[in-house]
Amino acid sequence: MVTTLYCYHCRTYHPKEEMRQIETKSGKRWRCIKSIEATKQGRAARETFGKQTTDINKAEAQSKARLVLNVER
Repeated sequence: MVTTLYCYHCRTYHPKEEMRQIETKSGKRWRCIKSIEATKQGRAARETFGKQTTDINKAEAQSKARLVLNVER
């Protein structure tokens, strides 16, 4: 069984092997390695990563909304 953890940065679940626990102002949180590496590459890379994550999250939300609306009909 693969253990997944929630990445507070990209708001998705990842396998535990792809996660690191980091210290934030509000305490320790889990964050994926991909998001950590993206922040080290400069502003343009961070913005690109953020846009990609936003697009993925929007697509998933729209897909879920379509499923809910189709079930209600």
